[in-house]
Amino acid sequence: MCVTCGCSNDNEAKISNLETSQVMEIDTNGHSHHTHTHTLADGTVITHSHSHDQTHETTSHIHAKIHGTTISLEQDILAKNNLIAAQNRGWFKGRNILALNLMSSPGAGKTTLLTRTINDLKNNLTISVIEGDQETINDAKKIQATGCKVIQINTGTGCHLDAAMIEKGLQQLNPPLNSVVMIENVGNLVCPALFDLGEKLKVVILSITEGEDKPIKYPHMFRASEVMLLTKIDLLPYIQFDVQKCIEYAQQVNPQIQIFQVSALTGTGLENWYEWLTQKAANC
Repeated sequence: MCVTCGCSNDNEAKISNLETSQVMEIDTNGHSHHTHTHTLADGTVITHSHSHDQTHETTSHIHAKIHGTTISLEQDILAKNNLIAAQNRGWFKGRNILALNLMSSPGAGKTTLLTRTINDLKNNLTISVIEGDQETINDAKKIQATGCKVIQINTGTGCHLDAAMIEKGLQQLNPPLNSVVMIENVGNLVCPALFDLGEKLKVVILSITEGEDKPIKYPHMFRASEVMLLTKIDLLPYIQFDVQKCIEYAQQVNPQIQIFQVSALTGTGLENWYEWLTQKAANC
């Protein structure tokens, strides 16, 4: 159980390489175990084992009860993740690759926007994709249909990608030099913002069907992102959604956030998104 975000890691995540049809499991539980014994004040002896390859919530709760201390695992979990993220960031930088972490709620239109972006820019940018979902390779297949390189990471019950998953995924993806890697995170407006993957920038995608108050309901997501893509604006005539209020909310939590209003269906506003993306890739 991940105490940072509450998602379970008692199963194995897996990577699917659609080009080779290879499926590789990622062991999230570790293998090195250590037996530990505590003697309580009343003479009761408690023996338990824990892994040195991961941090166990259960073990820490036992320690906390025995020693009368409050133990926070978040710092340790994120520290381990951030170390791998730093390695990923160096890997990207050494190959002149712009890596973007795309985050949103489920159904916000990440995959639709991504496929439209790839198709429209395929003559200008080389884009590879890491797809993140709990199950299925459905989205990876949609991306594969554009002709770009893609691998799928399924997290099982996990609610976000982490840096170790990206490290393994890059070994399968092997993106070319001087290119762009789009990481489509698991649909979730909370946990993905907490985990650095080694990306250059975070991009949050918000659909007008979700309500204009999401930036103040989930401030960390919007505070951590450099760009907000307000999607499905072709539906504005049919949805009660205050665009200006949403923009004000986003700027309230992040005054520096760049906002693009787009429709992947009609193409409205995409030229501004494409210009930003092209410039970032050129200056990577």
